[in-house]
Amino acid sequence: MVGNWLKTSILMAAILALFGMIGGMLGGGSGMLLALLLGGAMNVYAYWFSDKMVLKMYNAREVDGASAPQFYNMVGELAQRAGLPMPKVYIIDEAQPNAFATGRNPEHAAVAATSGILQLLSARELRGVMAHELSHVRHRDILISTISATMAGAISSLANFAMFFGGRDAEGRSSNPLAGVAVALLAPLAAALIQMAISRAREFEADRGGAEISGDANALADALTKIDAYARGIPMAPAEAHPETAQMMILNPLSGGGLAGLFSTHPATEERVSRLRALALGR
Repeated sequence: MVGNWLKTSILMAAILALFGMIGGMLGGGSGMLLALLLGGAMNVYAYWFSDKMVLKMYNAREVDGASAPQFYNMVGELAQRAGLPMPKVYIIDEAQPNAFATGRNPEHAAVAATSGILQLLSARELRGVMAHELSHVRHRDILISTISATMAGAISSLANFAMFFGGRDAEGRSSNPLAGVAVALLAPLAAALIQMAISRAREFEADRGGAEISGDANALADALTKIDAYARGIPMAPAEAHPETAQMMILNPLSGGGLAGLFSTHPATEERVSRLRALALGR
């Protein structure tokens, strides 16, 4: 738990530094101070409300034992096995098979799955996926992913503002317009690299933890293989509109490939499956 609090603090500090850099480009010393204050306020807001923002972005609807009994009861059984409080359960009406967990701690957690993944996977495979998401909750890294998603989006917006309106020096004079373009390109990249560094290692750990919770490493391996085969050809509009949230999903929901893959927040599916197969064999 201490390790994740340290990671969260480092993440917040790094994002705050990016806010300050962009603010300095926009308005010199006063712009930097204003951006730092804005970044600090957004960090506080993200801590308390970023999970609700993400769920709203995806038009997620909460379900219970009456509206989605099989899915809801499955999550409840896995939460009990993991020693966790019952999270809120959501369904996202999207055809792409995917899922994520969010919230600031296990007592205020939520898990969400798309209608596409509920239709695609067998009960055994879906159980593996939801165990993976609950592993994120148990490891308390849902706060890191949710805050990073919210703040990365804010940084991109601020960087675009810098490109279109340019910067000012300490005396209020216009600065080099190329610097604004550089900030607009490099600041979102820096935010993406921060997310990538956090997310890739976290996915391997959640795979291992999910296999432990479900007691069936092959179920998650089978699910990942099936999701990877289907998700590539089915776009998810909310993820494309908010690419900073992609790292929260069990598999990258974005349609971009090629060079974009170098900056993917998810490790290669083949490697994840290989590790799970080895785990199932006791290696």
